[in-house]
Amino acid sequence: MHTKIFLTGFMGSGKTTVGQIIARELNAPFIDLDEQIEQAYSLKTTEIFEKYGESEFRKMELDQVKRICENTETQVISLGGGAFLQEEIRNICMNNGTVFFLSVSWDIWKQRLDSLVPTRPLLQGKTEGEIHRIFAERQTIYQTHHYSINADKSAEQIAHEILTYL
Repeated sequence: MHTKIFLTGFMGSGKTTVGQIIARELNAPFIDLDEQIEQAYSLKTTEIFEKYGESEFRKMELDQVKRICENTETQVISLGGGAFLQEEIRNICMNNGTVFFLSVSWDIWKQRLDSLVPTRPLLQGKTEGEIHRIFAERQTIYQTHHYSINADKSAEQIAHEILTYL
């Protein structure tokens, strides 16, 4: 088993909740990449996007992933929904760990929309149609993975499935 377990997928697919369960079961540290970046800047993700722009946020994502991979201990890492936009991050994760794609359907994801909008900069001021376009476009970047997990179920069920693979 790789020492790094990366969870990728669209924002709100359950990466953080599932990652926390897996980390607890494996008695391993859990890292939420977006939260780590927020701590580094002492700002929320939406504020980082407003103040520094998306390109600065993406640069920090890459720096953090590289740093995480320097550590040899087993870790469970929840990547931000846009981290895999960067080919270098995709390659680093694929070569340094096991990548699980949490594949959530549009219909299930849409039920989470209202709770996600306030904390996700990419959703700010967008119509449902615009968000659906982003959702659809992002599906291709998530096709780089070791395992795809249907995320239209509870976090416990998803975590159990991943632990079975591991």
